[in-house]
Amino acid sequence: MVLRNKLSALARSFGIVSAMMLISCANESDITKSWSVEKLYQEAKDELASGAYDKAIGYYEKLEGRAAGTAIAQQAQLDKAWAQYKTKEPVQAVATLDRFIKLHPASPAMDYALYLKGLVNFNEDLGLFTSFTGEDVAERDPKQAKESFEAFREVTLRFPNSKYTPDAKMRMAFIKNSLARSDVYVARYYFKKGAFVAAINRAQAAVQEYRDVPAIEEALYIMYQSYDKLGLEQLRDDTRRVIDSTYPNSVLLYPERHQAKKPWWNPW
Repeated sequence: MVLRNKLSALARSFGIVSAMMLISCANESDITKSWSVEKLYQEAKDELASGAYDKAIGYYEKLEGRAAGTAIAQQAQLDKAWAQYKTKEPVQAVATLDRFIKLHPASPAMDYALYLKGLVNFNEDLGLFTSFTGEDVAERDPKQAKESFEAFREVTLRFPNSKYTPDAKMRMAFIKNSLARSDVYVARYYFKKGAFVAAINRAQAAVQEYRDVPAIEEALYIMYQSYDKLGLEQLRDDTRRVIDSTYPNSVLLYPERHQAKKPWWNPW
């Protein structure tokens, strides 16, 4: 009985000590508690600049709560989205930006918010390294690229004089060609498998939707070849005329015109 009482007392003492230690640790860990909003914002900026993105995100989240409704809180949201983007957390970054766009529709930083949303969803490697990595472009979900395109398009339409607009336009052109190349890849696959109607349909979809991008030349050429395989001479000849008028020096129709010439110093 005496032993049981001693053990019980010891347990209570241990519990009290543990609770005190937890309280002490909590107080020590929140070093920002006594900081002003300005100091917290500056510390967050410093961490962001130094590449300590996770730490910066924590500071920005505290700042959003303490400075709610102020310009600093708005800036904290945008900076947090950038930090999330840099830590390769696109879902969180887009969620932060969507919240900013919804809550602050008249913000003078709206062009940047939309541009950053496009950038988060932008994939520079789309369609570029497929031949090296063996990745099947046809299996990619184009949703992310299309969302990126829409965000950039909104920047160009709503803020034509924004400093982000020229870059947004270039990225839009890249995305369009990448999406067209994805359709052409699928059309080429169908053609090689002998599914000529499917090849025509996919190539035609690229021609109609994207236009005026380099990948369209191959889309038309696949249509031309497929019509030829199906014995549809009129459609084949019509498609060839389109290629001739749009790409008079087509490397696909006239490969012999593009054979590399031997340098003058090496006639062999």
